[in-house]
Amino acid sequence: MSETAEFTLFADYFQIHVADAEIDWDLSDAWTPQAVADHLAVAHGALGIGTVVNVNVSVTVEALSKEARDDSAEFDHVVEASLQVPSGQLVVLGCTDYFPDADRFEVPAGWTRLRVSRSNLGPAAEADVDSDESPERVRIQVWPAPEAESEVIKRWMQFTG
Repeated sequence: MSETAEFTLFADYFQIHVADAEIDWDLSDAWTPQAVADHLAVAHGALGIGTVVNVNVSVTVEALSKEARDDSAEFDHVVEASLQVPSGQLVVLGCTDYFPDADRFEVPAGWTRLRVSRSNLGPAAEADVDSDESPERVRIQVWPAPEAESEVIKRWMQFTG
């Protein structure tokens, strides 16, 4: 099993969501100060991925049969989290997108591990809001794995002058 898709999502409220297609989920209490710092909110049935922009982001989803190789050196910020996907359908959408119309990906039903790797964060954060020249890039890799603690593998710190 290996499926890859590329698309653009509107990261309204500086976030995109990943969720099981059938679990009733709510991320409102998951955005703690630590979750904001980690750019990752974890709730039952869903993950919120923080972005540095409140505009379109480039998204790649890779559904894998086994753990992805570690290529975190190629990215600015990398986090991992577990997500239960009992329906076998993973939904990826912008924060304010209409859930029934969102992109869906077939994954093995049960616990999965997601690695979210983000790049081009500095140029994206500095770009004008109307610019698509330097979009933030988000890669979401998912594979079957037992439940485990979330972790920040590589942390991006935005520097302001």
